[in-house]
Formats: sequence, C-alpha cells, structure tokens
Amino acid sequence: MDPRIERIDKAAGYVKERLGDHKPEVGIVLGSGLGKLADRIADPLVIPYKEIPGFPLSTAIGHKGNFIVGTLGGKTVMAMQGRFHYYEGYPMELVVLPIRVMKKIGIKWLFVSNAAGGVNFDYKVGDLMVIRDHINLLPNPLVGQNLEEFGPRFPDMTRPYDPALIAKAESLAAALGIKVWKGIYLAGTGPSYETPAEYKYFRMIGADAVGMSTIPEVIAARHSSIPVFGMSVITNEAHDDYADDYENNGDDVVAAANAAADRMSLLFGKLIESL
Repeated sequence: MDPRIERIDKAAGYVKERLGDHKPEVGIVLGSGLGKLADRIADPLVIPYKEIPGFPLSTAIGHKGNFIVGTLGGKTVMAMQGRFHYYEGYPMELVVLPIRVMKKIGIKWLFVSNAAGGVNFDYKVGDLMVIRDHINLLPNPLVGQNLEEFGPRFPDMTRPYDPALIAKAESLAAALGIKVWKGIYLAGTGPSYETPAEYKYFRMIGADAVGMSTIPEVIAARHSSIPVFGMSVITNEAHDDYADDYENNGDDVVAAANAAADRMSLLFGKLIESL
C-alpha cells in the first residue's frame, strides 16, 4: 500500500475512534490568531494533534495544535486550531494531511482562513477579504504519484472557491453590516516577510493579499471535490512605500487577527448555518 494512504488511514482511524457519534459535515482551518472561532463551537471535543498517529506538530505563532469538534451554526464542525506550513520544514504530504483525514471522516465543505498582508492599497488592517481566486507560489501538494482514491491526476481549478458560497457570504455580510472585500490571495513559502519590491510585483500580477498558507489545503480539497470557502483577515499593509522605521512584526499580525476574529467568526457561523 502507498505509505501516504497508510498514514492517512491510520490518522483517520484514530480520529474516528475519538469522534464517537460525532459526524462532522464542515471542516474549518483557522490561521494565525484566528483560533478564537474555536471558542464559539458548542460542546467541544478537543483532539490534540500530538495524540494523532503520524501527525506533525504546529509550531507557528498563534497555532494551538488541536482539532476542535462540536456544533457551530447548527452543524457538526471539525476545526483545525492551527495548521501546518511548508516553512516549518514539513513536506506537502504533511501540510495537507489533515484535509485528507477530514475527507476520510466525511466532511462536505471546507472553510479556510488566514492572516494576510494587504497588497491592495484600498485594504486596511482589520479588513476581511473573501478569497475569490488565488496565485500559488508554493509547491503543489499533488506533485508525485496521484492518490486515485481522492481524485483525478489533473483536477480542474477553474473555480477553486465555491461561487455559491461566495455569493451567500457577501449577502450575509451585507445583512450583518460587516464590510468585506473580495480579492485574490497569493501564497509564498515564507517564513521571511516579503520585500517591498516583492509586494509591488505581487500587486502588479493581480494579488490583493499575500500570505504563506491555505492554497495547498484548497488544492487538496478541490482534488477531492470538496467545495471551499476562504477568507483572509488583513493584518498588515503589504506596501512598497513604507516609512523609514516601519517593520513587519509577527506578534502584531496575531494581535490584528485577534481583533478581527469576532467579525469573521460571526460570518462563518451564519454561513455554516445557511448550508
């Protein structure tokens, strides 16, 4: 058997055992500083990553490293309180392992979130951006022998983020009085923040926000035909016209994400309720 399938099956088997009667319908990936959404999940069952066979550990700032299973928006959800990044030294097989485990468990939708720099000059710290498309500068997680039981060798990526979920989110945001942008997310490897020249380049090629995650998870989900909804919290202005004393700071990014997490959590909850 393919060792990747063995790892997925072993991890999924353990998680299923821990779930008991819980049958998660929605998977949620929470990015830097966005773990607060987990606090809104009712009757939570916590499964630490360190207890799951074959799972890596999350080392990024603001990532606690747990699956949280419970009720949100009237649905059983399975939230990743922290994700895995390529910059942590993990191969893509491990970066997307949780998505494939959630697929095995039976999720029908995937919601992804991240903290991102606002490349678009109109975006301000604390803004929310619905992801409508992406530009991938990370290795593709589907490189290598195809996992046929998950999906085809060449999956379509014409609509990586589900148009119906995007339209519904925009409508709900308007009704809730929550301002959202809609834009294109670009992911690079990190872990260093990008240079002003790189930010300018990203803007020129069509990016609105930039980060170091999310896209591999989306590709793995779409490979398995799971509809995806994505949202970025703008935590810093990723511009090329900084003041002489400006610097990007990881703690500031997490603080800004925390400040916006309540609005994002409310919107996610309402969107999940509408499924």
